[in-house]
Amino acid sequence: MAKGHKDKVAVITGGANGIGQAFAKRLAEDGVHIAVVDVANAAETVKLVEAAGRQALAVNCDVASEPSVAAMAKAVNVKFSHVDIVINCAGIFPQKNFPEMTFADWRKVLSINLDGTFLVTAAFVPGMRARKWGRVVNMASSTLGSVVTGFAHYMASKGGIVGLTRALASDLAADGITVNA
Repeated sequence: MAKGHKDKVAVITGGANGIGQAFAKRLAEDGVHIAVVDVANAAETVKLVEAAGRQALAVNCDVASEPSVAAMAKAVNVKFSHVDIVINCAGIFPQKNFPEMTFADWRKVLSINLDGTFLVTAAFVPGMRARKWGRVVNMASSTLGSVVTGFAHYMASKGGIVGLTRALASDLAADGITVNA
């Protein structure tokens, strides 16, 4: 991601810790300003971004909630005026064997992992299309090629993310937007 990314703006969901936080740190080191979007406290990630000399904004957001995502997008656009990069890391992976899995369990995982990816991406693609440049990175999972138990809902959500990513890559390529998983 090196040189051409100075002063670009990235939104990273699930950025308070884990992979999302690692993305935030690395992109900040490459010159990118970061909006850290999470339901968890993102103060530590904000410190890492600011230590790299970049601007940071922490936004508390439930990615599965359309009003919460709309409010987050508004806050990010007020602070940074635009977004160049969206990294969808927010996700949950509660293990539960299928015979015990309820529809509520299923919906919770699908709503955060798959619906959240849709909602956050949809919030920022219009601006990317207008500027003819954007990058969207979605988190798939190695479990899709593995034999694991207790993850029917999680694997379904990640399979959906792979499909969404492929469809968006085709739909948005002409607008200068790349979409990868």
